[in-house]
Amino acid sequence: MKIASIETFSTRYVGLVRLTTASGEQGWGQLSTYHSDISADVLHRQVAPYVMGEDISDLSTLGDLLDRTYEKQHKFPGSYMCRALGGLDTAIWDLHGKVTGKPVCVLLGGKVKSLRAYASSMKRDITPKDEAERFKRLRDECGYDAFKFRIGAEVGRNQDEWLGRTEEIIPTIRRELGDDATLLVDANSCYIPERAIEVGAILEDNGVSHFEEPCPYWDHDATKKVTDALPIDVSGGEQDNDLTSWKYMIKNRVVDIVQPDVSYVGGIERAMRVAKMAQEAGLPCTPHAANMSLVTVFTAHMLAAIENAGKYLEFSIEVEDYYPWQRGIYTDYPTVRDGKYHLTEKPGWGVEINPEWLAKSAYKVSVLD
Repeated sequence: MKIASIETFSTRYVGLVRLTTASGEQGWGQLSTYHSDISADVLHRQVAPYVMGEDISDLSTLGDLLDRTYEKQHKFPGSYMCRALGGLDTAIWDLHGKVTGKPVCVLLGGKVKSLRAYASSMKRDITPKDEAERFKRLRDECGYDAFKFRIGAEVGRNQDEWLGRTEEIIPTIRRELGDDATLLVDANSCYIPERAIEVGAILEDNGVSHFEEPCPYWDHDATKKVTDALPIDVSGGEQDNDLTSWKYMIKNRVVDIVQPDVSYVGGIERAMRVAKMAQEAGLPCTPHAANMSLVTVFTAHMLAAIENAGKYLEFSIEVEDYYPWQRGIYTDYPTVRDGKYHLTEKPGWGVEINPEWLAKSAYKVSVLD
């Protein structure tokens, strides 16, 4: 199975990849969300020239192919290369699933299963009372028993979204949802260590079990201070795409829970390497999946295969208003029933791409000469 063409269908927010082999097999993948039109250009200019004609029959050699391609662009390491590589990687996994008739989770060594999901809110422009009401409605409609909400401000330099919001929302959510609900929070790189530790004490007093990205994610020393100081789990890593950085984070236990994002880190194969490093260090892996593009599907298959899977699948509850671009990309849209997402036996990623969405996107193709 030699790569004959790589097609991209992209918007500013999300981009899809269709890979076709010389013998006609096809698979669908996804470029990372956000500025995906740029990632598409990177894929065609800096990735495709080095993979066209490559034999992808053996999945055990995929890691070497990705590494060689990445190294060819050694002057351009980092986010966009990984976001482009992820589109290639995820299309290859889907192709193999369709050829073999197996779901990707099975190809990865796992099995089809149901995964406990937590309701993940992206909103900071919402009052604590309204957030609690929204969570209670989702609990009653979908059976969620775990919920993540936002504190601080995104990369907030120690400032809150508005004065006092963090101190109000933490006890409000606990009071309104009761003691049985599992609560998680995300600070999105807001705090210096001293303030993060102060907030952590409030979280602990209210039974919050998961404190995500308390400090600027690039400052590992700052995050480790918080991890070492707090009894609750500190998590992070969604932005990190460099495997050497991941090795440092895991070896030095910068966080208690690792959260690679399949699309940001460069695809399933590279995300699985992070999970394996964490497993060897005795750390759980709860990947980041904060929107309802294909990344949530990718993440579900990964969680169904790794031995150190965390307790939950992150499941975004922002579909209709916060991220309108999520709508209509593919069919068999993931849903939560009884607090769980249920994988199916369908081959590959188990979804069908919507041709109407493709028709509205920007198209590019690289072909084998």
